[in-house]
Order: sequence, then structure tokens, then C-alpha cells
Amino acid sequence: MTTSSITAPAAVVTPRDTVPDPARQRRRRTLARWGFVAPAVVFMLLFFGYPLVRNVVMSFQHYTPKTFFTGRAPFNGTDNWSHVFRDALFGKALWHTLVFTAGSLLGQFCIGLALAVFFNRRFPLGGVLRSLILLPWLVPMVVSGVVWRRILDQDTGVLNSFLDTLGLPGHTPWLTDPGMALLSVILVNIWIGIPFNMVILYGGLQEIPRELYEAASLDGASAWRSFRSITLPMLRPVITVVLVLGFMSTVKILDLILALTDGGPADATQTLGTLTYQNSFVQLDFGAGAVVGNVLILISAVFAVLYLRANRTEGK
Repeated sequence: MTTSSITAPAAVVTPRDTVPDPARQRRRRTLARWGFVAPAVVFMLLFFGYPLVRNVVMSFQHYTPKTFFTGRAPFNGTDNWSHVFRDALFGKALWHTLVFTAGSLLGQFCIGLALAVFFNRRFPLGGVLRSLILLPWLVPMVVSGVVWRRILDQDTGVLNSFLDTLGLPGHTPWLTDPGMALLSVILVNIWIGIPFNMVILYGGLQEIPRELYEAASLDGASAWRSFRSITLPMLRPVITVVLVLGFMSTVKILDLILALTDGGPADATQTLGTLTYQNSFVQLDFGAGAVVGNVLILISAVFAVLYLRANRTEGK
């Protein structure tokens, strides 16, 4: 009996099928990367890059309301910059911005950290109380400003009425006295920013292993020693994020100050943010407003660079 075997024809193998082209694969990977990155790059260029460049250019132009109709904004060199820097109000606004930012950050962080440590322990209604503390952060800034303006009113405000009932000195000019107005605005901003600090710091506290505190307790460490040696070092990355985000949101605050004092009285609460608004939309001097806005951007950029360098040094 004869056995016949049928041999299948061998597949034709080309060099292209056996050895992939490395250059083509690299090109595909590069195109794929750019495909994911391109939308973000376009977004940043359109909504951040162009306004930034346009603001810098505007600071060297004589830009008036007439420019919107004629399209002509002749360059005037550094006239806008010298005009702004020679103005005594710019120095006052810069100082008020530094005081307002530092005071707000210090108050928000200290009280937020204290509340985060307090709520880190479980107790009845703790979740409900945490939710209620979030309310100031959820209310729009303008609404908070209007409400606090009524509360701090010298004649009809709730705060002065409450002080009167306690027998304390009432009729305090919280928002109308140049010596009190900036402090009042800082206190209101602290009230608004406490929930944000508390939530972020509370989340960081939840990530610290409980075993560390148990070991410290067995070694006889006090609560303050545990806080200083365990809590603060473990929270350092979270604290950095809280302070950076707080600085970025506080240094440019405009709506709260406009709702409370409109930069007054006697420019006592004028900051770089309000000065930019006053120059651009009240006095219609867009060149001067662009200059102050660029100074504000420069301050934020310097702070961001220092933050990045500190993180890089810490990582090494």
C-alpha cells in the first residue's frame, strides 16, 4: 500500500515581514506621542500663550478705547512702565498685595491644619461638621464679599450689634477706616480659604500610617513631639502643594476686594489685582493695566521657579 503525502507550499517570507523597520517604528511612536500632546499644546498656546504675549506687547503700546475701533496702538517704548513705577499708588498696592497674601496664607494654613488634626480623630457627627465647614469654600467669592460687607457694616452690621450686646465697644469701622480695612479683608479671605486648606491637609493626614504614632507612643513621645517629628515631616509634600496653590489663588484676588471695599478707603486695600482693574476698566488706560498685570505674572513666575527648585533639591 502506497502512502502519498502532500506537502503544503512554503509561505513566501519577505525581509520586510521578518525584520521590522526600526526607523518606521520610531516615527510611529513619535507621531503617537505628539498626537496625545498636541491638543494640550494647542490649548496652552491659544488660551495662555497668546494672551500672555499680547499683554506684554500691550504694555509697550499707547492702547486706548479708540484702538478698538481704529486698530491702531502705536508703540510708546517704556512710557507705560515708567508712568506706573513713578506712581506712588503702585508701591502701596505692591505692599498691600504682599501683606494680604502673607497674612491670608498664614491664617488659612494654621487654622486649616489645626482643624485637619482635630477631624483626623473619629467622633460622632465628625463627617457632618466637616461638610458644614466646606460651605464658605463653595459659596462664590462675590457672594461672600457682599454678605461680609453687610456683616461688617459700621452702623447696621451684625458683628457690631453682637459686640454691643456683649458690652464691648461697638460701631467699629471695619471697612471704612484705612487702618482697619486691610485687616478686615484679610480676615474674610482667611475665612474663605480655611476649608480648602483643611480638606487637602486632612487627606494628607489620612495617608500617614497609624503604626508610626503607635511606635512613638510606646517610646514615650508626647503628642507635640509626635506632631513635630512625624506629622509635619510626612505632610511636607502636601504642605508645599497647599502653600503654592494658596499663593497662586490669593496674590491675584480681585472680586472679593471689589465686593468689600472696592480698593478703599483712601486706597487702603488697593492691591496689584485691583490696580490692574482700575487702570484698565475704570481709567481706560490699558497700557498701564497691562504693566501691572505683567508685574503680577512675574511675581507668580518667580514664586513658581523657587518652588520647582526647592522640590528638585529635596528630590536629590
